[in-house]
Amino acid sequence: MKILADENMPLVREWFGRHGEVSTLPGRAIDAHAVQGVDVLLVRSVTRVDVALLAGSRVKFVGSATSGYDHVDRDGLAAAGIRFAHAPGCNAGAVVQYVLSVCCALRPDWRRRVIGIVGCGAVGGRLYRVLTALGVRCRVHDPLLSDRENIPDLTDLGEVVRAADILCLHTPLTHVGPFPTAHMVNDRVLAALKPGCLLINAARGAVVDNLALRERLAAADLTAALDVWEGEPAIDPGLWRRVAIATPHIAGYSREGRINGTRAVYEAFCAWQGVAPMPLTPEPAQPLAHGIATLADAVLATFDVRTEHRRMAAAIAAGAALAEVFDQLRRTSPERREFGHFQITAVGNAPLAADLRRLGFRVAAE
Repeated sequence: MKILADENMPLVREWFGRHGEVSTLPGRAIDAHAVQGVDVLLVRSVTRVDVALLAGSRVKFVGSATSGYDHVDRDGLAAAGIRFAHAPGCNAGAVVQYVLSVCCALRPDWRRRVIGIVGCGAVGGRLYRVLTALGVRCRVHDPLLSDRENIPDLTDLGEVVRAADILCLHTPLTHVGPFPTAHMVNDRVLAALKPGCLLINAARGAVVDNLALRERLAAADLTAALDVWEGEPAIDPGLWRRVAIATPHIAGYSREGRINGTRAVYEAFCAWQGVAPMPLTPEPAQPLAHGIATLADAVLATFDVRTEHRRMAAAIAAGAALAEVFDQLRRTSPERREFGHFQITAVGNAPLAADLRRLGFRVAAE
């Protein structure tokens, strides 16, 4: 069995190598020629998987090590008898870490603000649970949920937009169906945001009308932090210059998130093959530096989003093309570990220790 995988999938050789010959390529280099002679295709979001890619190939299983799947023609795969699996929620912890890092960097008083969440699935739902555990006031919109979902803050989009001091987007990108999300945040929604609002998009770029956002930011009473963009990797330079935080689609790029993505498609592959997956090996905790006096100290010690923004700005200032910068920085983003990987000892503050545990940190007694 021949298996072709995106080179940015960790542990792919260790797990899939038991079942066949594994080769890897950069995601954007996976084309119709590359998949010839391949039985299993494993991708991330930069690879468009459709009938044109797979025509004439013998691929029978496609796995996407990603939470979203708008890059995959699932109907086309099903019609061709190709099994598909993805990894819903694999990067939820990483995206929550990203959002909290943005909040700590740009709105130090975020715990006293109203945070709006649009999309309350695996990622948005995890953010909602963390925020409410910390006592943060939230407003939530997700038309796929109902009052039965036990989310007392569920309301309509207009109410979320009007109430939010910080608006976080966590929807998939859909163009059809009863609730399409493409350009859901359009000029009317942007105009309704309260002055001083912070908009965080860690969903998909086209959930926001990027041209309308660029024009709205010209008013200088809205702050935006964007991890995702329309037209990636060829993003709008005019928009890039107006956002407070710009990152190259790395919100979910923790080591844990990537391992979870590989693991999810590996387990689906094993189920398809009728074999038992290899067991997971737990990792020991990594001590976090002393001097953690606040929740923001802990969050930013694990990941400071401003560092990623500065890397992008420096590369562009050096004259590199935006599209090249975007892909290069995404490929070479420093390995990030999520909150649960770290142990904090002797914070000396019981309420802080409780909040750290709510984020997933391991807190040890002195």
